[in-house]
Amino acid sequence: MLQTSIARLYEDNAAKLGLDWVSGRGGVAAPVRRDSADAAALVGHLNLIHPNRIQVLGRRELAYIDGYSGDGAGQVIANLFAAEPAAIILTDGVAAPAALLRSAEARSVPVLATASAADAVIDTLRRYLAKILADSTSMHGVFMDVLGLGVLITGESGVGKSELALELISRGRGLVADDVVEISRIAAKTLEGRCPPVLKDFLEVRGLGVLNIRTIFGETAVRPKMNLKLIVHLEKPGQAGAAPTERLPLHELTEDILRVSIRKIIIPVAAGRNLAVLLEAAVRNYILQLRGIDSTQEFIARQQGEIKRDG
Repeated sequence: MLQTSIARLYEDNAAKLGLDWVSGRGGVAAPVRRDSADAAALVGHLNLIHPNRIQVLGRRELAYIDGYSGDGAGQVIANLFAAEPAAIILTDGVAAPAALLRSAEARSVPVLATASAADAVIDTLRRYLAKILADSTSMHGVFMDVLGLGVLITGESGVGKSELALELISRGRGLVADDVVEISRIAAKTLEGRCPPVLKDFLEVRGLGVLNIRTIFGETAVRPKMNLKLIVHLEKPGQAGAAPTERLPLHELTEDILRVSIRKIIIPVAAGRNLAVLLEAAVRNYILQLRGIDSTQEFIARQQGEIKRDG
């Protein structure tokens, strides 16, 4: 089960949102877990029917509580803490009722405060939690921005992945990560790839060593992240365990990563083949397929039409 703590959430967002710690420091290690819920269920406005793990209280929410007199307001606060929130965040610069602070201190529920608007706080924290609590994995390969598409180049060691990446960069494409790619599932069908901090901007090329791509080619040659859309696997003919390459592939290949199916293309590596041109052509063809244009099926349909006409 993926989780983080209120302490880390506070540290990562205090400067951005102007957060102050008001009460409940005993709950500094309180966990924020993501089981089957998405980020939208982890933080939101005051909700006593479907309580969020982090309850956000702004002017309207406190006005709602103040609208009750005597025991009524106390019951609302009791219901709020009965849901065992991981934290309570006061927004819009409002001051918390004394009864709420007493209950928070007694139950060790952190109470944070900010002058930022409630909607801005919720939006920021949902994006933050979606990222930090995302399913993730690491893959070996070179991750590139090719024609606006996130492409992961894979293959056995020494097959030429880094040399291909260098050629693509010289043609105006962008490097995201070399050797190790950190992949996170940020949405149900969306994978995001990033570079580990220690490898950022670097590309290792056999015979040349480690190259700083940002320094050599400039800022436009690197990308901080990309959504993974296509896997291009480089394969040497006759490679052990490799299946025979189809001359005219009729069936789409896919690879499952974090329960998301990603389109996969295999390019045979041989002397004299311009892999950069082939990869760019594969990307262009895939973009056309996403738009409903399939060259292979178009050719088959034309061939069948000629057969029927001659018959």
